[in-house]
Amino acid sequence: MKQRFPIDTFRSLTTPFYYYDTDVLNKTLQALTKEADKYNYQLHYAVKANANPRILSIINEYGLGADCVSGGEIQAVIKAGFPSGKIVFAGVGKADWEINLGLEHEIFCYNVESIPELEVINDLAKKKGKTAQVALRINPEVDAHTHHHITTGTKEDKFGINRAQLENVLDQISSQEAIRLIGIHYHIGSQITDIKPFQELCTRTVEIQEQFAKRGLKIEHINFGGGLGIDYENPDQHLIPDFKSYFELFRTFFPAEAYQKIHFEPGRSVVGQCGTLISKVLFVKEGTYKKFVVLDAGFTELIRPALYGAYHQIENLSSEAPEEIYDVVGPICESSDCFAKDIFLNQTKRGNLIALRSAGAYGETMASQYNCRKLPFTYFSDSF
Repeated sequence: MKQRFPIDTFRSLTTPFYYYDTDVLNKTLQALTKEADKYNYQLHYAVKANANPRILSIINEYGLGADCVSGGEIQAVIKAGFPSGKIVFAGVGKADWEINLGLEHEIFCYNVESIPELEVINDLAKKKGKTAQVALRINPEVDAHTHHHITTGTKEDKFGINRAQLENVLDQISSQEAIRLIGIHYHIGSQITDIKPFQELCTRTVEIQEQFAKRGLKIEHINFGGGLGIDYENPDQHLIPDFKSYFELFRTFFPAEAYQKIHFEPGRSVVGQCGTLISKVLFVKEGTYKKFVVLDAGFTELIRPALYGAYHQIENLSSEAPEEIYDVVGPICESSDCFAKDIFLNQTKRGNLIALRSAGAYGETMASQYNCRKLPFTYFSDSF
């Protein structure tokens, strides 16, 4: 399956903009739900990946729940029609109003990351005469072998509860009147393309379950989080992630008990490949040794390369001329506003349309108005 772009239509649109291919999104969701349904796995879309209202609406049609990390995300998914009973609320710093919002809507679960958070949720729930369902986010001490900015499951990350602290946390829960412990939660990192760390996560989960069992506690819900990566280098060859192998691994290495429900929180793997940032060439600047393609899009539209050196395949949609070597940069007054260095592009001129591929996740949702720039437009393939 190769993604195709309506280039003639693009020429009439103001750049930069995000283009979402709804066919790719729907086929990704079909593959995802088909494989998860084989094992009755529960899915909660990680809203932080992309909170575009139309994207949320399409995902909701496939029956996924939502994984939210802010009150604003809870409001966005409720507006998009997600059932509140399928919303999980994660995040290391939940404000009181956000916790109260979850209580008012009776969301499925809070993924709790510390004893102080547990105590605050308990106090707020008591004031409302409600019981809050919680899962403990535990750091399983599994190295996901991904970028250090998106590794989250090791011993001293800001996220989660270290295993050494778990006994103390369980002691605290027993004294919290308005808390009901229903499960455990993990998230070991993002953009994980070697799925072997997930096998290690399964092993750790068996060990942690035994720790709970010694206290006479049954873990009803196990949430393995998200993290499955996408192929940024070859998007057309791998537009849809290998959900089959991913879920088969968990089925093989963590056979659930009859009373247990297994949850996942896919984000990037759902929306990453359906989105492309389209930009126009402002200038081709020649230095002493380099040629710079200066785009009208910058890190205000796609911050991932500037933030942690992320790679996106870049294509010149307007040229079939022989390739030349360029640095591709944006207009922002920061040296870090660079999408790629020393890459091959078909010979590029002012006005050419440039596609930055695999930008459906952590693209539009992280856009800013730095330098007083306008937020990017968005278009969908089925709108033309």
